[in-house]
This record gives sequence, C-alpha cells and structure tokens, in this order.
Amino acid sequence: MPRFFVSKDNINEEERIISILGEDAFHIARALRMAVGDDLTVCDGEGRDYSCKLTKIRDSQVDCEILEASACPAEPPYKVTVYQALVKGERLDVAIQKSVEFGACAIVPFESSRCIVRMKGEKEGSKSQRRRRIAAEAAKQCGRGIVPEVSEPVSFTEMLSQAVKCDLAIFCYEKEGDRMLGSTLEALRSNPPKSVAIVVGPEGGFSPEEAETAENAGLSLLGLGKRILRTESAAAFVLACLSSEFELR
Repeated sequence: MPRFFVSKDNINEEERIISILGEDAFHIARALRMAVGDDLTVCDGEGRDYSCKLTKIRDSQVDCEILEASACPAEPPYKVTVYQALVKGERLDVAIQKSVEFGACAIVPFESSRCIVRMKGEKEGSKSQRRRRIAAEAAKQCGRGIVPEVSEPVSFTEMLSQAVKCDLAIFCYEKEGDRMLGSTLEALRSNPPKSVAIVVGPEGGFSPEEAETAENAGLSLLGLGKRILRTESAAAFVLACLSSEFELR
C-alpha cells in the first residue's frame, strides 16, 4: 500500500481529514494514477500511522478520509544514531539507505583523519539535501513511522561528544580482537539500552590514535567478527544484530 509522510498541521483529527500537498500530491495524481476510493497509509513522521481512503485528487493537493489511526509497528524499541565517516562516491548514500531500512533514527556524517572526502562548507548543503531525500524514500519503502534525520557533517571531536551521551556507544574497530559486539549485546539482554550510537569509520578505518581517543571519551571499542566489512555495510550489520537481540525475540 502506498505510504506518505505529512506534517501534523495537515492532519485534522476532528474532521478525520488529511491533506497531502506538493510533490507527493502530484505523484499520487499523475505517477501512481490513484483514484478516489483507493486506500493508502499516511504517517505524521512521529511514529503514528493513519489508514486512509482518497476522497479528492488534484495535482497540488490530495485529500483523504482517516479510517483508523495506530502506532507504527515498524519502529524499534530503542533509538539508534549512526555516525558514519564521510566516504567517497555513492557509499555514504548506500549507508544512509540501509541504516534507515535497518532501524536507525538519525544519521550523522563526520570527518576523521583517514577520510578521503572532506567537509567543504557550502557544497555540503546540496549534498545534505540529497541525503535527506534518500532517507525519506527509504523510510517510505520500508514502512517506517519516522523519517530519520540526516544532519550536516560534524568533526571527529563533535561526533564523540554526541555519541557518548547514548546508553551504548559502539565504536566499530576492526583491530579490536578481544571485545566483540555479540558478547556485549548478550550481556545487555536483561537491561536493553534505550539509546545507541554506532560509529563507523571511512574506507581506511580509524587510526590507533582515534581509537584511543574514543575509548578515553567513554565509547566501547568493539569488533564485528572475523570478516572485515565495507564501511557502507558496517552500520547495517550492527543494526541487524541489535534487532536480533532486542527486537525479534
């Protein structure tokens, strides 16, 4: 069933009407060629779903009747922020898309010492807009109840200061051979974290100095297993492990 996100200002609970505007309205009218009476799901972006029926279709505005409202079942019981190092090409786009699909609530790009791609001030604005569109499309596709925020890139130091505030801050480090992700999550099974940070490095990984700085700041340096994952795969792997441990049991 088609799924669309709207502002809460466009939801009239009393009259049981929701208005969809702009590009989404045009997409319903022209691309999907939906008709009055067709069913769709509308989400307020805060985790609440509305089962609706189309009542009026125009290119600039589509109105629908609210049939039922409920909490979105697709949201995990914890909040995960993925801190993804800047990477070249489409790898960051893939990391964002998969992080949204696997349950992240926010993605924060950051710059580390081995990043080939660097923050470039004004040029980052258009890149961030594209990244937010990728997150929005992924949220629609996988039935999320929110559109995860993709922030502007931050420094390594700022990333650490944000990540350490979470109940569990995972610093994915391929040279960590003693402390593994699986045993860490298993130990938390009886008291699952409410907030999680996942920190993933660039193509060349983190430097030993960065790993030491992260550990001193309070992050948990954890290995992800015997195989070294690509930077665009690591966050999705960790998110899948979190889901298996705390969501699917």
